[in-house]
Amino acid sequence: MSFSGMVKEELSRQVGTARHCRIAETAALLSACGKMSAEGHLKFQTENEAVVRKYFTLLKKTFNIDTAVCIHESRQLKKGTVYYVGITDPVQVKNVLQGMKLSVDNTDGETLYAGNSLIIQQSCCKRAFIRGAFLASGSISDPEKGYHFEIVSPDERKAKQLQELIRSFQIDAKIVLRKKVHVVYVKEGAQIVDMLAVMEANVALMNLENIRILKEMRNSVNRKVNCETANINKTVNAAVKQIEDIRLIESRTGLRNLSEGLAEIAELRLQYPEATLKELGMMLNPQVGKSGVNHRLRKLSEIADGLRMNKEDLL
Repeated sequence: MSFSGMVKEELSRQVGTARHCRIAETAALLSACGKMSAEGHLKFQTENEAVVRKYFTLLKKTFNIDTAVCIHESRQLKKGTVYYVGITDPVQVKNVLQGMKLSVDNTDGETLYAGNSLIIQQSCCKRAFIRGAFLASGSISDPEKGYHFEIVSPDERKAKQLQELIRSFQIDAKIVLRKKVHVVYVKEGAQIVDMLAVMEANVALMNLENIRILKEMRNSVNRKVNCETANINKTVNAAVKQIEDIRLIESRTGLRNLSEGLAEIAELRLQYPEATLKELGMMLNPQVGKSGVNHRLRKLSEIADGLRMNKEDLL
């Protein structure tokens, strides 16, 4: 099961004790997956078994409605099983619509809107509504590969309502238009952790945090190794260049023509090609610090460069 599927499975098994929270969550589910038929029936459709199970449970506990779940095997290429739940009794339809303050779009006569702020006044109800919206049409990417949380809405009005609710929890949700649908999304890892906390997906939250910690540890180790490797390469390359310069001076003019300090450091570098500047400095008598050793080696480099350009007067 995908990480997104595991989150939905966890959320589908949570049923709030407060009726107002159950109403808010059911309203979000119906707003995303429900519609009114021409006959006045309230229809709910989803491809996710966990979602239809949650909707069925909420109807029973909140409105005491028992209804059948119809299962249809879709022949469309990217769709498998589709679940349908219908409420046909006019009294029950009225009770559900009024109880959740749902309105029907006057344009098409079927789109449902949970636009009444009364059902999402309290913080717990906002959490429940976001949870329902995610169950209906949300997803989370595999945290091993990246961090991305999104809820898809075919309607800009619904997307902006959801964005406002998420932002009320200090989470920077954004909206993007993708293939004629509006997508409310969160990208940053820490904020996705906050989203899981808002929806009360505590098991998924801990799993995500563990993955984040491991990834950060791996990244930290890799950065340290890369930095150390770069420093080693830099030191080795510098030592190779220093030895080349000293060999050139030795072959052209001889090290005996150098000053005592330069000749001493040149001989030590040839004798200990892998030694660090600090180690070379400690071998001198009297001892010299890293900056002093570096100064002498730079001087040798200048002499070698001069010899390469036939400027022996630098000696």
